[in-house]
Amino acid sequence: MTTDHPESSALSEAPEQLRWLKSSYSNGAGGECVECAIGAGGEVLVRDSKRADGPTLTVEDRTWACFLSGLGVG
Repeated sequence: MTTDHPESSALSEAPEQLRWLKSSYSNGAGGECVECAIGAGGEVLVRDSKRADGPTLTVEDRTWACFLSGLGVG
């Protein structure tokens, strides 16, 4: 789910200027993996690691925290 909040869509950094993080489980052999970055406003950006120039999903930090919490529950 992307948000239409101005603070989420109006990033101060261009995606290529963000510090993108990839899971340590990603071995670089072309497997499916996502990269995440934190925007200046605290929003979380998610993209496909194989398509760095492709679309980016932007979510509020609290939404991302709920998502991660849900992963832990199963």
